[in-house]
Amino acid sequence: MATALKNLNDYSTATFADMADKKFGIVVAEWHKDITDVLSNGAIETLLKHGAQKENIFRNTVPGSFELTLGAQFLAQHEEIDAVICIGVVIKGDTKHDDYINNAVANGLTNVSLKYNKPVAFGLVTTNNLEQALDRAGGKHGNKGVEAAAAVIHMLSF
Repeated sequence: MATALKNLNDYSTATFADMADKKFGIVVAEWHKDITDVLSNGAIETLLKHGAQKENIFRNTVPGSFELTLGAQFLAQHEEIDAVICIGVVIKGDTKHDDYINNAVANGLTNVSLKYNKPVAFGLVTTNNLEQALDRAGGKHGNKGVEAAAAVIHMLSF
């Protein structure tokens, strides 16, 4: 897996611009809330670390990862929002539901980003089991929320 080769918390800040005047929407799935809260906190801490103002970060929840796309669109349509970070967890189960959800979310978030010409981060942890998800939520592979926040900062600095 890609995260086995690179820690999610390792990123370059060489091209990062000042984020003090930027506004961020964060959409967090409530499914696997114990994990998505850790991912969300990692994203928020990263934004603050790089100059974002607490009052310019808007966190909203949706029921599950499938709903991240519409939640992202609700935020992205607001002119004052500069970027959206989507946080969710999909763990493979006995059925192929994970394939359908992951594909729908990836395509949906890409479409939202292109429609509104704004960065929309894919902070979706997609794993085979709970242990792997925990490893990507502040565990041995870092925090996917940190990676998602760094991605939108990088894109806003483009």
